[in-house]
Amino acid sequence: MNSPNFNYLSRAMVAANMRQEVISNNIANVNTPNFRKSDLVFEDMLAQELYGPTDDGRLKPARTHAKHLPEVEAPFYAIPQIVDDKSTLMRVDDNNVDIDIEMANLAKNQIYFNALATQMASYVSKMKAVITSGQQ
Repeated sequence: MNSPNFNYLSRAMVAANMRQEVISNNIANVNTPNFRKSDLVFEDMLAQELYGPTDDGRLKPARTHAKHLPEVEAPFYAIPQIVDDKSTLMRVDDNNVDIDIEMANLAKNQIYFNALATQMASYVSKMKAVITSGQQ
């Protein structure tokens, strides 16, 4: 299936899976001295891929005639990235993991992944119905 929806959903599911691993690593190291938590960045980059840069202060040109050429920008492909959070310190042992926040993030990510899986299943089911309806 070479559909944009399938592409976005599958990439978002991969990102959610990676985020699960990052959060699990943060939780596993909650008592490790000098450990700095990590996070995964993806959704903002995906929004930028889909809608273009947002807060650059420039107006986007409007196409006023069908024969005018659209502005072509270099393609941007959102890839999940793991970033370290070095900005906050939670304890005197230089560990910045807050177990309550990580557990909340874990639950949030699980709900997000389940929603993506439901959307993916619905999309595949619709595609299957379209394909099999032609065989009748």
